[in-house]
Order: sequence, then C-alpha cells, then structure tokens
Amino acid sequence: MPRAVLGTFAVEWLQVLDERGKADPGLLPPLGEREVKDLYELMAISRVFDEQCLTLQREGRLGTYAAVRGQEAAQVGSAYALQQQDWLFPSFRENAALIARHQPLEMLMAYWAGDERGQQVPASLNNFPVAIPVGTQAPHAVGAAWAFQIRKEKAAALVYFGDGATSKGDVLEAMNFAGVFKLPVVFFCQNNQWAISLPAGKQTAAQTLAQKAIAFGFPGIRVDGNDVFAVYLATHDALERARSGEGPTFIEAFTYRVEHHTTSDDSSRYRAKAEVDLWRAKDPLLRLEAWMEGKGFLDKAYRETVWAEARKRVQEAVEKMEQLPPPKPGDIFDYVFAQLPPHLQEQKASLLRELGGQGGQA
Repeated sequence: MPRAVLGTFAVEWLQVLDERGKADPGLLPPLGEREVKDLYELMAISRVFDEQCLTLQREGRLGTYAAVRGQEAAQVGSAYALQQQDWLFPSFRENAALIARHQPLEMLMAYWAGDERGQQVPASLNNFPVAIPVGTQAPHAVGAAWAFQIRKEKAAALVYFGDGATSKGDVLEAMNFAGVFKLPVVFFCQNNQWAISLPAGKQTAAQTLAQKAIAFGFPGIRVDGNDVFAVYLATHDALERARSGEGPTFIEAFTYRVEHHTTSDDSSRYRAKAEVDLWRAKDPLLRLEAWMEGKGFLDKAYRETVWAEARKRVQEAVEKMEQLPPPKPGDIFDYVFAQLPPHLQEQKASLLRELGGQGGQA
C-alpha cells in the first residue's frame, strides 16, 4: 500500500496593528473609543507599576522582582477579554494581567515585598494566586475548567506561562487532559524568547510553540504579542469557543523580555544589547499611541493626564503597602487550608505558647 498523509496542519499568525501603528481595518476587534482607552490606561499603569517596583527593589524595599516591560500588550489584551465569571491563573510575571483584572496594586506590591498577605485575592475577583514554580498553574486551571464543565457553568479558565514552561510535564499533561475532555480553558503562552538564559531556539526544535496544540487535538495560534488588538481578538475568540463547549485553545503571544529575567539576573551575560534595543523599538505602548493619535483618541493633554494619574495611583499603592501592619507569626498557618487540620492546629498552638501568646490569634 502507498504511504498516506494523515491530515494537514497549519498554524495561523495574527497581527492587527503593525510596528508603525497601522492597523488592518478588516481585523480590528469591535472596540469603541472608551474600550481602547481602557486598554491604553491599563498598559500605562502597568508600565509605571513595573518601573516603580524595579526602583523599590534596588532600594531594598521589595524582594526579587520579575519585570513585565514590553509584555504589557500580551497581558492586558488577554486579561481584558475575560468576563467576570472567568478565572485567571497567573505565573510570576503577570502583574499587568492582574492589574487589568483589578488586583489591588498595594497587594501586588506587598507580595513582591515578601508579604504573603498580598496573595489574599479579594473575594470579588476570580484571580488565582501567583504561581512561582514553572508550569504548575496549568493543571490548576484545567482542574477549574473541568469543574466548570461538570457544573455546566458558562465560564472559562485563562492560564499564563512562558516559553520555558512548554518543556514542563505539568503544562503538557494539562494540555493533554484538556484536549481529551474538551475543557473550557485557554493556554496563553508569553513567548518572550528567553527562559532565563536559554533562548527559544535551544528550548525546542518546533517552528512555533502554538503548533504543540495540534498534538493534543485543539487549535493553536501565534499572535503578535506586542499588538494589543491581536492579543485581545485571539483571546476573546478562544474564550468564546471555550464557554460554548468547543474546548481549549493554545495562544502563543510572540513578544520579548526587555528587562532581565528577574532582578537577580544579569541578562547582559547571555544576550546582545543590539537584540534588546531592537525589541525596545517595538514597544507595545508606542505602537498603540501611534494608532490612537491617528484616530484622534490621544492628544498631549490626555496622554499627560493618563501618565500623571498612573504615577499618582502607584505612589498611593506604595504608601498603603508600606503602612501595612507587620504580619503575626501565627498568620503562617491561616492561609493555606479553608479549615486548619489538627496537626497544624497543634503546631500553631505550640508556636504561640513559645512566643508567650503574642504571635497571633489562637
């Protein structure tokens, strides 16, 4: 028998807004002026937040920090597509996504200052806590999506991870499970091209990361991650698909990590300055500003107001964060389980006795 080809596969590339701020009118998502301004304002405050956190870390007022600069469009555009009933599952670099999802700024700062109370997400927000281990949030998102399916809820899970996480079993197993059960989950990969010091070309031999979805039986798409319109459109469509029972989608947002991996890293040791400078010129905020100016959505007065308000809000968050009362030692037991198990009750009581009853509530 002759050899046969089993299926044909392709990965779509989506760009709506090019690097000069020119948009394809046939691809623009149906967003009005106010919604576009929302995206711009969220990206602006995310940039200011990021810059402030880097400054605070260098001053010793925050711990190790993972910068977001250059990835604001990928994060804000995707998070903005969520509906209130949907859930967001972040890794450690999703500050902009969490800001777009209304996470209090002072709580985010408190977390990066080493205060785990910053992970106490307000009950009104369907945001999971930050996941530091690479890829472990993917099975959590799939578990939540399975619950939505079982309960027949019209909700979806959006889980973030980087290019490095696509080599982790956690992510691949989560994708396989989601594909088999057609779960309402969107896998959002921010391919910023560097897994710490490992470039994407040494991470995988695949031409794209999006094509990995094909093996698990659902669509994968690569989008220009510095194009907020392309990111929003792809995520909106994927979430609609998930909520309607059509299963998962893998979105690869092709972007770049402009800053170091974290403040504990020195990326100049493994990548060229010319490469970084090239991507700085592709700044997602500048691209959106150029388009907004052409549409009459942005002028000097509005721009100055946006950035002044962003700086004001971020400074207020710094003050709130630094005015938080210190945590009590007994607090370390109180935010892991809904009901503290007996062995931890004993340990907590023992700690409080050692501290003379001053370590926290019994």
